[in-house]
Amino acid sequence: QVQLVESGGGLVQPGGSLRLSCVGSGFIFSTFRMSWYRQAPGKERELVAAIVSNGGSTTYADSVKGRFTISRDNAKNTVYLQMNNLKPEDTAVYYCKADRSSYGIIYWGKGSLVTVSS
Repeated sequence: QVQLVESGGGLVQPGGSLRLSCVGSGFIFSTFRMSWYRQAPGKERELVAAIVSNGGSTTYADSVKGRFTISRDNAKNTVYLQMNNLKPEDTAVYYCKADRSSYGIIYWGKGSLVTVSS
């Protein structure tokens, strides 16, 4: 059974930091591209950051460049999103995604809520 389980969300003040984790199971984690998406109330889901299977390349949305860092530990089947200098507009449900586009395989986690507010 494939699972992606996010953790680490919560309430943080503007300027604060959080680290999200996503643990994968039931598939060969090290062969999948991993991504973080987010969806704010009333808005479409958007890509935040992505990392290739071996961790050698990353991609970021312009809105988070310089503040967020995506990384992965294939030995632990885990992808991370370090979020620094958080802003109220970062408030959203953050989702973990695993994909192998060449095979048309996509898995999603259930999401973790991040709220940035004073």
